[in-house]
Amino acid sequence: GPDAAEGRGMSHFAYRILPPRADFAATLTPGESETMGRHFDYIKVLHGEGRIVFVGRTENGDWGLCVFEAEDEDRARAVAEADPAVAAGLMRYELHPFRTVIERGA
Repeated sequence: GPDAAEGRGMSHFAYRILPPRADFAATLTPGESETMGRHFDYIKVLHGEGRIVFVGRTENGDWGLCVFEAEDEDRARAVAEADPAVAAGLMRYELHPFRTVIERGA
């Protein structure tokens, strides 16, 4: 839970990615598909590092959400901006400090 993250000097952050158009998931170009593949690989690396709390997206692909641990807001912003989909300018993002209040299994 959140206390475990705070005990390691980590805080939770949420970054929401927003696609360039409403029907993005249904109309991916080959180049966009390649970028999104690199985005997913990047998320898997963060997961492997133990940083991910959860990741998901709306069913229609309107936006995606990654809740993750970082040392501080500057580091969290660096994590979001290193996402290949963000770095390529394909996705816009919003970063928010995030407090997990209730989670399953806790």
